[in-house]
Amino acid sequence: MKKAQRPIVLIRGLVREQRHWGDFSKCLEQAFPERSILSFDTPGNGQLCHLSSADTIAEMRQSLRIQLRLKNANIDSVDIVAISLGGMLALDWATNFSREVNSLVLINSSNAQFSPFYKRLNWRIYPHFFSAVWSRTSIERQTKILQLTSSFPLKHQRVLDSWFKWAEQCPVSLKNAYLQLKAAAAFRAPNKPKQALLILNSRRDKLVDASCSTELARRWQADFKQHPTAGHDLPLDAPLWTVKQIQQWLGA
Repeated sequence: MKKAQRPIVLIRGLVREQRHWGDFSKCLEQAFPERSILSFDTPGNGQLCHLSSADTIAEMRQSLRIQLRLKNANIDSVDIVAISLGGMLALDWATNFSREVNSLVLINSSNAQFSPFYKRLNWRIYPHFFSAVWSRTSIERQTKILQLTSSFPLKHQRVLDSWFKWAEQCPVSLKNAYLQLKAAAAFRAPNKPKQALLILNSRRDKLVDASCSTELARRWQADFKQHPTAGHDLPLDAPLWTVKQIQQWLGA
């Protein structure tokens, strides 16, 4: 079947790489067989782990734009699905290069314009978060990240085994983790994007307070759906539900 002209671009979050989309990307491909599902790594993560991370969202976004053009210079515009810090990259892209972005789906993201820092990174988990980021071994780090981002960590042992392997193959340095966190903390998007916007969030998100997404949806009068039990990594905890929301919304 011939692929549609407009692909769907997936953008992950802090210290994550494109492989962390896991089964969600496969579910999305099944839901949209006529469309290309694309994902890229930002410098410092995944296949680009040997590079230094940018310390601004704009620089991270620019890397994605360049990779997209290298992939296919004839792409006119894309639909973006992004999670957490990835949502900030998506908003920056849509704001500064509006013709390149047709629509946005933001998952458990936030904006410093509307939410304080202690909600954008939930103050209750500060000790656990920094313990995970600064862990000495990749196994310890990935285990703690799963506990922070999933409501059902015991169900994801197979996923965790993959995370261990990827962390050994493409380690994220502590310096790069810091630079990415710095970029996320400083990001502000004061203006509502012109594109159609769907915001998805998880009521039981331990990492980012759920009010960050609800406030974003309220301020920008965006379409909004909330999952009752999933954690921060909504595509991991509820991939079929997430795909269904995107499919129904894009179809409408």
